[in-house]
Amino acid sequence: MNFTAFYTIVRKEVTRFLRIWSQTLLPPVITQSLYFIIFGTFIGSQISDIQGVSYMAFIIPGLVMMGVINSAFMNVVSSFYSTKFMKNYEEFMVSPASNQAIIFGYVIGGMLRGLLVGLLIFAVSIFFEQPEIANFGIILLFIILTSFVFALGGLINGIFAKNWDDISIFPTFVLTPLIYLGGVFYSIKDLPEVWQTVSKFNPILYMVDGFRYGFYGISDVPVLYSFGLLAGLTILLFGINIYLMRKGIGLKN
Repeated sequence: MNFTAFYTIVRKEVTRFLRIWSQTLLPPVITQSLYFIIFGTFIGSQISDIQGVSYMAFIIPGLVMMGVINSAFMNVVSSFYSTKFMKNYEEFMVSPASNQAIIFGYVIGGMLRGLLVGLLIFAVSIFFEQPEIANFGIILLFIILTSFVFALGGLINGIFAKNWDDISIFPTFVLTPLIYLGGVFYSIKDLPEVWQTVSKFNPILYMVDGFRYGFYGISDVPVLYSFGLLAGLTILLFGINIYLMRKGIGLKN
């Protein structure tokens, strides 16, 4: 892998989202703060504890993960499509930059934005609730793998996107519903059995649930299953990106 190309892409990505921080970092923090106020304070005060955890504390990991997922995905898809739209990708094709360097450059850039947003949201949550930390290693593992997975997903979306509308179709019609139905605001154990089964087909459930386990030691599904799913998605999506890059699908036309 060409580390000069990798470093250059990462530096460009970080500079880009920090330069327009009022568009990339501030909006998700404000949005999640409203969730803390409305769902955690106003509605949460009327809801009993979930598995021994207050409702406000219960939703904090899910809201942090929501910010990480959206930010990591959108950073990569918007930036990579901009590169295609401005015909800058043609420079990559004639440069010595390897496919791995290009992929990791954009993905790490997206991860850094996602992780920074997650950290800011968590910092805001402390004003509402003092969350516990049962296992910091699991928290770190799940948030890094999740941001990596969705950054890879954003790159795939960016590769296939043919116009600016295409970069918002998947987040709007697929990603957002999966997040809201992924156990961010509730435990699937409170659902009827049939809906518990349906929920287990939602991959975001495992990410949120494993992340929450790191805080409170509670989970709706075995944490090893959640880790296995994340590891499998990481390998699968990275393989798809490598294949698309090598074949030039969505890049040479």
